[in-house]
Amino acid sequence: MVVRTDLKMGKGKIAAQCCHGSIGAYKNASDSKIKKWENEAYAKVICKVSSVEELLELKKEAEKNNISNFLVVDAGRTQIPSSTVTVLGLGPEEDEVMDKVTGDLKLL
Repeated sequence: MVVRTDLKMGKGKIAAQCCHGSIGAYKNASDSKIKKWENEAYAKVICKVSSVEELLELKKEAEKNNISNFLVVDAGRTQIPSSTVTVLGLGPEEDEVMDKVTGDLKLL
């Protein structure tokens, strides 16, 4: 997951948005990648970016590298306005492939 820190979301909001992102990316992934992920480590990593522009650029890079992804757009019921892009869910994918997109990001 890649979270926007510029939105100043609370911990619970971040957790909920990451759940949306992980489920969305999982549902978009191929069966073979899901099975491999489930049989190995179930790894989950949360990284951060400081703007929507950075998040959208990562989405483009994920698509170039054929990484399953899901962009979370908030409904606006709690802390942030409706239609705000909050999180990019990525994977499951091999570490080497994922590192091409997220390898330079800081952990949340």
